[in-house]
This record gives sequence, structure tokens and C-alpha cells, in this order.
Amino acid sequence: MTSDIAFAGATEQARLLAAGEITAPKLLDTYLDRIKRLNPVLRAYRVVLADSARAEAATAQRRLDAGERLPLLGVPVAIKDDVDVAGEVTAMGTGAYGPAKDHDAEVVRRLREAGAVILGKTSVPELCIWPFTESLTFGATRNPWDIERTPGGSSGGSAAAVAAGLAGLALGSDGAGSIRIPSTWCGLFGIKPQRDRVPMAPHDGAWYGLSVNGPIAHTVADAALFLDVTAGTGGFVAAAARPPGRLRIALSTKVPPPLITRVGTPQRRAVHDAGALLSELGHDVVVRDPDYPRSATLTNLLPRYLRGTNDEMSMMPAPQRLEKRTREMARLGGLYSDRQMAAARAAEEGIRARVLSIFDDVDVVVTPGTALGPSRVGAYQRRGAVATLLLVSARVPFQEIFNMTGQPAAVVPWGLDGDGLPLSIQLVGRPSDEATLLSLSAQIEKARPWSQRRPPVG
Repeated sequence: MTSDIAFAGATEQARLLAAGEITAPKLLDTYLDRIKRLNPVLRAYRVVLADSARAEAATAQRRLDAGERLPLLGVPVAIKDDVDVAGEVTAMGTGAYGPAKDHDAEVVRRLREAGAVILGKTSVPELCIWPFTESLTFGATRNPWDIERTPGGSSGGSAAAVAAGLAGLALGSDGAGSIRIPSTWCGLFGIKPQRDRVPMAPHDGAWYGLSVNGPIAHTVADAALFLDVTAGTGGFVAAAARPPGRLRIALSTKVPPPLITRVGTPQRRAVHDAGALLSELGHDVVVRDPDYPRSATLTNLLPRYLRGTNDEMSMMPAPQRLEKRTREMARLGGLYSDRQMAAARAAEEGIRARVLSIFDDVDVVVTPGTALGPSRVGAYQRRGAVATLLLVSARVPFQEIFNMTGQPAAVVPWGLDGDGLPLSIQLVGRPSDEATLLSLSAQIEKARPWSQRRPPVG
């Protein structure tokens, strides 16, 4: 029963709490006990806020007993450690961080307003720049499906926590796939919302508009609930609950240029099999590639990513404590002037127009979640900045283009590969159309349930 509660997800936990079938302190203790047992192996959390969480859970229970009802009242939620929590440092995977923050980030404030209990801050790679979660300061976060593998990054701690039953819901951020990559490799549903859908304050415009906040969850309903309470607009839970209607869907396994990489057989097969299922569900399915601009990654994304890293380093009180590889990345970012960054942002509209042209004829584009499975822990330990960037980009080429365009994209779990590791398909929607992605994802979830699958560690 304890294990079932830990994996139940935020929506079901909120229902159980409201019905009095479990108490907020008991639910929290379930997670704290599991964290005590499993976190030394997984390192999903950089810090667990046990004392403050117990106080918040006790308060939540008093409010529940008084008949108060809020969407997340008493539900424990994990926060990625690039997001401010009052009274805690925002370490960002490094020992170069500054003092504790005086105020919650706006997204954390909204989660608290909805009744959430803040469970802890999850591990990230240094300055959140890699799709693997390892740092010299805090060590390696491990994938609960195979502890010799990375959970992905940069929201690797958040994904490992949810996958292993150490949180029912977690906040992630995504500047080049950082929600979708670890959700894929940990067997979870993750969605990068439309840019500016979920507040980034006080870090508005992070990575020159590439980065957004969003959920990592067991179920589509859990992610929709997160969006309802954080986006300030509502309607996402309702969207996830209604049928999507008959959609026009394009399948594509083309790797956005200039990357040249091998897409694994299981990843290709997942897209093919998804097409067959979607046809059975009544959708019109075609094979068609988006018009990816050849130079967009080099001339637009890379400057924003590298200069964003440089900006992050410049805000660190002790930048000399950063790892050599991180400093190399930041120095590369320093080569881009303010004028060049303004030009990159101005060029975004042309990139968006070309990529979005496919949506004149289709409603959703389906791609592989990643090109390959997760790397082994320590695989890039002795690599320099450029070598690491080239190697990791070959594994995860399908995400970053949609950070440039700003449109929503979600990853839907799609079974296991030959090594027993999770893989996914990515659903890409029109600008501001999370509703269609949630509705379609929920339809797939009903046809191919995934939330009952548990990793070996958990």
C-alpha cells in the first residue's frame, strides 16, 4: 500500500487526501522514508526539506480537516534546483552559488498557493547545461531503471525522483530538452509548455528565451494539474479529459540539421508503431518532415545557449569554483556580443515560420523522444566542453529546435528498449496548443498505459 501511494501521482493523491483516505503527514512520511532509503543511491535530491515539509503537511491536514479544498492541498512536490525556494540556496549543481534566497520563485509561490508541500530540491548538472546529471560538487544522479546509466538532464534529479517513487510530481525546466530528455529515459510524461506559459520569474528570459518551466509526472492528468495551478489560465485538466477528435498527424524521424547522428532501431520503431496506433484510433497519419532550417542550431540556438551559460557564470559569487569544462562553455558564450544576441532573437521569427509551415497541413508532429538511450554514468568525465557537447547532442537531437520556436512539445512513454530502458515518442503541437497535446497524450495513455511500470530501483 505504501509503495502504491508513492507511485499514485499527484491527481490521485489529491483525491485520497480530500476523501480522508490518507493524511498529508502520512503521505509525506511515505516519501521521506523512501528518500532516506533510496536517495543515497540515486542522488535525486540535492537537499530534502524534511522539517519545513512536515510543518507544511501538518498545516495542510488542518485545512483538509476544516473542509478546505485546493488542487494540490497536502501533495508533496519536488523542485528543480535552478528554481528559487525561500530560505534555500539555488545551487544549480555547483559550489559557486550565492546566499539563500529571500523569496520563492513565482512558480513555487503558485504551487504553494495551490496547497503543495515542498519536498526538496532536485539535482542538476552544473549550471544546467548538460543532458546528464553529474557534477564534481554533488556527484552523479542515477537512473532508477539502471543505476549505471544517467537519468538525463538537466532535470535529471526531478525525473529520477518521480520515477523511483520519491515524489508524485516534480518541477523541471527545459532550455534544450531538459524536461523531455529525462522524462524519456525515466519512463515518465513530461511537457515543455508554450514559452511564457509557466512563469520564470525572477529569471525571466533565461537563456535568451529558450528556457521554460514545466512538469515531470507519472500521468498526463498530473501534468495537466500542474499547468492548471501554475499557468494562471486553467483548462488543461479539462483538455486532458476530453477526446482529441480526429487529428492530422505527421510522423518524422529526420534529425534536425546540422546534426548527423544514428537514430536507434527501437526509437525508429516507436514512431512507426505510434503511427499504427494513431491510425487505429481514427487519426489521419502521414510521413512528413518539418522544414528545419539548416543553419538554425549553429546561428541561433548555440549562441543563446552558450551566452546564457556565460551570463549564469557571471552571476555566480565564486565562478572560480566552477568546473573547468563549465568555464570553457562560458568562455565560448562570452564571444557573442549583445548585438549578436539581439540579432539571434530577431532571426527567431524566420526560423519559426519555416518550422511551423508543416502545421498548415497537420495538427501534431510525432518524432522519436531521443535518438539513443541514456549514456553510462561518467561517460563524459574526461571530455572537454566541445567534445562533450558534440557527443551528447548526437543522443538528443529532437528537442532543441522547438525551444527556438517556443511551441509546446511533450514526450509520451513508449515501452522499453532491448536493454530494458524506457523510450518515448515526442508530440509537437502548434503554438499555445498544449490542449491538443494533452488530449492526444491521454488518449495514447488510455490505449497503452505506462504508469503501472516500476523501475528496478523503487
